[in-house]
Amino acid sequence: MNRPAGHRPLRSFVRREGRMTTGQQRALERLWPAYGVDLPEGPLDLAALFGRAAPCVLDIGFGNGETLVAMAAADPDRNYLGVEVHRPGVGHCLLDAEEAEVNNLRVVVADAVEVMSRHLPPESLAAIHIYFPDPWPKKRHHKRRLIQRSFLELAADRLEPGGLLHLATDWKDYAEWMSGLLEDDDRFINTAAPHRYLPDPPPRPETKFERRGLRRGHQVFDLIYQRMP
Repeated sequence: MNRPAGHRPLRSFVRREGRMTTGQQRALERLWPAYGVDLPEGPLDLAALFGRAAPCVLDIGFGNGETLVAMAAADPDRNYLGVEVHRPGVGHCLLDAEEAEVNNLRVVVADAVEVMSRHLPPESLAAIHIYFPDPWPKKRHHKRRLIQRSFLELAADRLEPGGLLHLATDWKDYAEWMSGLLEDDDRFINTAAPHRYLPDPPPRPETKFERRGLRRGHQVFDLIYQRMP
């Protein structure tokens, strides 16, 4: 069915640019050639982008990059591609990456669904990390949540067989939403056990959004599902 003129696809995020510090702006200008990715018309050549062939992890919505840089630094045998729409956070991430001297990290400023759809080849990812995405808690906004059946279709295609989809949230309703969709999808298997969340501590660093949720008394839920052959 043709979409009406001017139709805009639903986004799982709102661009809240916020205030960019002078340091973050300078980092974007100075460090973008080393870490930034200017998207081509077609698929990315990940081996050329990182200067080597290695398993690639896609991190969606990395915020200020603190967790992404920590994971890349601790896991030098894999490549990390971070996608974020908020430029101040990207600037902060680049500063952290420079300080940590990581060379297995690249960042994109774009909509993650567009990046996956247009610029990542099938079976090109060893893992997808989505930590504390916007929960869109109001029922009328649930259609804006990133984790939908259509997204899982895309994720299953871009993950290599055996690849992992790691999700985390501090909203119980969203955790149940994600678990329900994935348990009904025979392309994925729960690595903890059917209908179970990962036990503490999860295999990832603590995030800024996680700390905020914990201060508010929220429970944190982690799920890791494996892409079946």
